[in-house]
Amino acid sequence: MRRLIPTGEAACPVAFAEVSQPVPEPGEVLVEVEAFAPNRGETFLLERPRPGLLPGKDIAGLVVRAAADGSGPGVGTRVVGHPAQGGWAEYAAVPVHSLAVLPDSVDSARAAALPLAGITALRLLRTAGSLAGRRVLLTGASGGVGHYVTELAVGAGAELTAVTATPVRGERLAELGAHVVHEVAAARGPFDVVLESTGGSALPLALSKVRPGGRLVWFGQASRTPVSLDFFQLLGGPENVTIQHFHYAGAPYAADLAALVSLVEQDRLHPEIDRVADWAQSAETLVDLRERRIRGKAVLRTGGAR
Repeated sequence: MRRLIPTGEAACPVAFAEVSQPVPEPGEVLVEVEAFAPNRGETFLLERPRPGLLPGKDIAGLVVRAAADGSGPGVGTRVVGHPAQGGWAEYAAVPVHSLAVLPDSVDSARAAALPLAGITALRLLRTAGSLAGRRVLLTGASGGVGHYVTELAVGAGAELTAVTATPVRGERLAELGAHVVHEVAAARGPFDVVLESTGGSALPLALSKVRPGGRLVWFGQASRTPVSLDFFQLLGGPENVTIQHFHYAGAPYAADLAALVSLVEQDRLHPEIDRVADWAQSAETLVDLRERRIRGKAVLRTGGAR
């Protein structure tokens, strides 16, 4: 089969290789991949790839070999999956605890755009707690996670302010019900909850806009710049603010994937897909994703499961 492997080259970060099909563990199914969605964080791993790196966490396709232990869906079932690695390929082994069955109404492109960003959004909002009537600030909002967080938070009754770099990147967020600004300084606090994904100078500024006793949930560092906090500056700001580190990862993922699929099926969640292309265009798509030239998600089709 064909698989994309890292090259270590910035301008062309992946190339095709002919390899053997993966051999599933007893609790895994073998999926013929129809579509996969790269994440911006994965593009950073390609810059200095570790030996043996097999990228790919977000896939959709068709089960062609059921799990040997009898768990999970049978052959011929359409699924969305979130394997630990190896999804940028014609076939991928996916643990049963990390996939969900797809209804006919949810196509593979939308399904592939769901896993990492959608699971992150769901778990992030659970961490934030009840949002009805609360004021929420979301930084770095124009990526895949940001669109899901915006739609889910507004749907839950939050008054959401979303920070995006440009007006174009904020258009869809405004349509979803967010108040859009283009720098953290322009956000009018105080906020009950700040969901911070940028790092660098944005985090201290966002922290200053939290109400006394409020919370900042730190879930990313898209700027790739470390954060510096000054204890004495915090003394002049809101009192007793909680800073909480958040990382989405931790199987099982099946229940969250099924919830996301159900929301899409019910027309309550709408994946923001800026590009759908053949996986022959993977290298340029990954560069564009890394350089923030893609709004929301990109999906690449392998030609499988047709």
